Amino acid sequence: MPGTVLLLAASPVGKGCLVDAASVLPVLAAVPPAVLAGTDTANVVELADPLEPQAVLTRLRAAAAAPGPLTVFVTGQLQLDRRQHLPHLALARTTPSTVRYTGFPWHWFREELRLRAAGTTTVVLDLHADAETWGWLRGHALECGPTAAVYGRVAPPPGRRTVASPTYMKAVATILRSGGRPAVEQLHQTALARIAGEGEVGDLVLGPVPALPVPAQPVPGGYRPQTPVPVLNGPRRHTPAEGGLPDGLDVVPPPAEVTGSDPHAAISTAVQAGRHADADALAARWERAAAVSHGAGSEEALHWAEVRADLAMFAGDAERSCRTWMAVAAARLTAGQAADAPAVEAAVDRAHHQWGRIADSARARALGPALADLRTRVPGRREGALDHVQRQLQQLQLQS
Repeated sequence: MPGTVLLLAASPVGKGCLVDAASVLPVLAAVPPAVLAGTDTANVVELADPLEPQAVLTRLRAAAAAPGPLTVFVTGQLQLDRRQHLPHLALARTTPSTVRYTGFPWHWFREELRLRAAGTTTVVLDLHADAETWGWLRGHALECGPTAAVYGRVAPPPGRRTVASPTYMKAVATILRSGGRPAVEQLHQTALARIAGEGEVGDLVLGPVPALPVPAQPVPGGYRPQTPVPVLNGPRRHTPAEGGLPDGLDVVPPPAEVTGSDPHAAISTAVQAGRHADADALAARWERAAAVSHGAGSEEALHWAEVRADLAMFAGDAERSCRTWMAVAAARLTAGQAADAPAVEAAVDRAHHQWGRIADSARARALGPALADLRTRVPGRREGALDHVQRQLQQLQLQS
């Protein structure tokens, strides 16, 4: 099966630039696509100093939807936004005061890659951090999705008025150009040894990221995201205790699920086989179990509600998907989460997107006021989202 390669190099224009990210692209581009991907054939997409985060999101989402192996090479610099202190990949127009709107939120990598099957995604990073982000990294992990294997390094800020070189990624490219395609672990170690021999020390080294039980976050983006690939393989997370489910459930999952195998894999299998009702029923069992164990508004229960919202989308039931995403957003707001929290914004963005896919005008018209009210509370990152709902609702009312 052909592989897919995404080459992304980004850094701000002007005095805010910490690394000459784009300088690595000619070296990477000289490597045959099949060698970059580690497959017999491959398609390569290159993004050099992109201007808009939505443009990057579109390319990443398309790459994540590819059925074969995916390798993502990212070179650039990290900065924190001033409101939420979340890391962003700085783009060409990014400045310290505009990171939230002009940078690419790092959690978008995690959310776009989270639904890919385990063992199919490799991310290779060569990043430089500013001083604030370097401090943030001491207490936080830089995740790229629960099933993605991550290799590379994050370097501390270079000296004042110094623009660093992406030496790790250039070493990776040089090794690949020399012939052959070593295993990614060996490639990573050889590249680290090469730059260490050149005197580079003090970097944060990134190795494979295991599938750990982490809270789920829905996919961010605007109100016109592309449909994600219908795969729900993921880490086993937020499941009830080993040995059985809580008493009082009207339906008990099959023994294989009770004893600890990943329910996400079983759901994925059902979706790919077209058994959408079975997939939803299984997710509903785990949602009820999580609600009994942790509470209806817990992250554990909300994760399974998000899975069911995605399952409704995969089944073509945009109305049910929209309602479920709206319910998730409302639950998070009721629990005290901020309107600009990534999980809240993403739930409303997805509800908005699915509302636009409802074919029945009467049903869309009935949901419109609730979505408009939610958009008033959660405007999201994309300008004009509330206006879009209101305009569409007016058109639907004229059709009644």
